[in-house]
Amino acid sequence: MNVDVGVCTFRRAAVAETLVSLGDQRLPDGVVMRVVVADNDETNEAEGRIRAGAEAAGVALTYVHAPSRNISLARNACLDAASGDFLAFIDDDETATPGWLAALLAEAGRGGWDAVLGPVKAVYEAEAPNWLVAGDFHSTAPVQVDGKILKGYAGNVLIRMDAVRSRGLRFNLALGRQGGEDDDFFYRLTDTGGTIGYAPDALAYEPVPAGRASLQWLLKRSFRTGQTHGARLEARHHGPAKIAQIGVAGAKSGVCLAGAAASVLSPARRSRWLVRGSMHAGVVARLAGLKELQLY
Repeated sequence: MNVDVGVCTFRRAAVAETLVSLGDQRLPDGVVMRVVVADNDETNEAEGRIRAGAEAAGVALTYVHAPSRNISLARNACLDAASGDFLAFIDDDETATPGWLAALLAEAGRGGWDAVLGPVKAVYEAEAPNWLVAGDFHSTAPVQVDGKILKGYAGNVLIRMDAVRSRGLRFNLALGRQGGEDDDFFYRLTDTGGTIGYAPDALAYEPVPAGRASLQWLLKRSFRTGQTHGARLEARHHGPAKIAQIGVAGAKSGVCLAGAAASVLSPARRSRWLVRGSMHAGVVARLAGLKELQLY
């Protein structure tokens, strides 16, 4: 079985640590892994460092220059370069545990899933606020709706390439700077009958830089997530039904604000309510036709 691992990178030295973690993978018998690094910078200045890092890590590498500054462009470059049965994605600031890929593959085989998600555990700096660490706001795991996973994320995922090719799936270039391109991609997978599973043992770690360790950043990210969901609702609801969706999302945002007010003495709980409310506010904003927020 041939498996490609896509790593999209943009001027991030930590990609060397990602490559080391991929070199440390305990692969099942018969599995051959290749790493595809898509460099999203305008120039290929980092190519030499990436190749040296892959050689030091002992991984087979395909380097692709995919300019410029649009994550969807880089993700599509990984799709184009993939030749294996599966393509996994991991971010260029993440490190995979040694059993990461084996756990994703095992769950894909067990459930016959078209995609399998793994958890991403946030690693906070010592200076991070206590409420942020206590709430663990940056760790990532899938959300189930009526027992099903309807959307995914590209930071820790395995994708069956037959499911991608048969549907002609691509990452939307229009979302490559504002964020939400992975939500959109996996929504289109499941909207067309694709299935997503979850492998809790396929763990990856991601450091949280100081620039993201704030309530302001969390609110902005959640608002953008809401806009992505709002775009999906807009495509499905028109006229009075759309207005009704605005009312529902607005009411949910109001409930979250009330929850935040009631939790004023608990910073972590209060922030959780505010972040949730920001997501619903993003839904309202998108349905109301406001400009999409550019997160990156």
